[in-house]
Amino acid sequence: MKNPRHSGTASADLRRIMVARGVRGLASGYLSVVIGVELHRQGLSGLQIGFVLGAILGGAAIALLTVRHFADKAGRRRMYVGGYLAQAAAGLVLVLSPVWWLVALIGLTGAMSGEIVDSGALGSLEQVMLATAMRAEHRLRAFSRYGAVGAATGALGALGAGLLEFAYPGAVGPSSYIPIIPLAAIGAMAAWGLSPHVEHGGAATASEAGTPVSSAGRADPATRRVVRRLSGLFALDSFGAGFAVQAYVAYWLAARFNANTLAIGVIFLGLGVLQTLSMQVAGRLGEKFGLLETMVFTHLPSNVFLAAIAFAPNLPVATALLSLRAFLSEMDVPTRNAYVMALVPAEDRTHAAATTSLARLLARPFGPVVGGVVQGIAPGAPFLVSGVLKGVYDVALWLWFRAVPLGEANADRIDTAGRERRKA
Repeated sequence: MKNPRHSGTASADLRRIMVARGVRGLASGYLSVVIGVELHRQGLSGLQIGFVLGAILGGAAIALLTVRHFADKAGRRRMYVGGYLAQAAAGLVLVLSPVWWLVALIGLTGAMSGEIVDSGALGSLEQVMLATAMRAEHRLRAFSRYGAVGAATGALGALGAGLLEFAYPGAVGPSSYIPIIPLAAIGAMAAWGLSPHVEHGGAATASEAGTPVSSAGRADPATRRVVRRLSGLFALDSFGAGFAVQAYVAYWLAARFNANTLAIGVIFLGLGVLQTLSMQVAGRLGEKFGLLETMVFTHLPSNVFLAAIAFAPNLPVATALLSLRAFLSEMDVPTRNAYVMALVPAEDRTHAAATTSLARLLARPFGPVVGGVVQGIAPGAPFLVSGVLKGVYDVALWLWFRAVPLGEANADRIDTAGRERRKA
């Protein structure tokens, strides 16, 4: 029988995590534009810009390693609040002195993000806390809402930065970083209000397992094997995605079809809306067909559309293919998060979330580099290679994990459809 008190607490935790995720999404989307604009205004060399962006990426990796090793011991809420306070401090420092080397130093702390949808250390903590606080039958819907909030607020943050630049061209300067401070403060307040149920051994975890959860520690050998295999697959997917990052899509639309900035902006806005809807639909599909089935059989056709973009004869066809790909490509995000959390024992969730996120993060930068070489063969070739690589990931994921049982006691309540289909 469900504990109504715990149910109410879980709902409150969910709301607080969504608020924190939303304000961080606004900040991440905003920063993804502002950092690039400010670096351009400083007239930096390509090497200096690469160093700054590399530092931000490296800082995210360091932060993920910190979460993996210390979050369950030091306290998830404490580390979560600390992450937002670090963002507020970073914003304050950048307002006072946004020189490029200082931006790089702050980037190494993991307190910044250069992506519209942030998927760093705080994102890993959120996945684990949601999985711990929410009962299994509510978890997939929660991850769907969580993913949609991140995508929508990230797009709004980027739009806000663009509108600010449009309204005050070249006149903002260091004060561009001011909005980061109140957004991070709101996130810290939401994080501070989380209940103890999100901690290691929280109430939902214990009630599902039926036994006390072991103390925090390194994942057991069986879990590590599963996580390593997942991490390798996720790294392949992330590497393939690097061939067709948004910056390259914008470049290709302009170079291939002479699309102007306004047209590209409208296309990207539409793609963002479709991605948000995609995450909302994913929860219902996952409940009906199973987590792994939804991950593979929505992601695979999206990669067919991605590969086909290379052969698009005109802008309307390219836009249609991009739109079909955008609607299908994000359905595996909430289902993937829920699947990883259900696949490993409750006490190993922090390790699994941080390790798989780290694998994606480390593989991502190599895609654009190799994609630049592939582009020399044909301008559309990166789309074709990206679609093929990501398709290989889908097939390998299905072949390797279709017979692997989910680890938690109540996993059958969120993946019944997939289990029955695989048994048949």
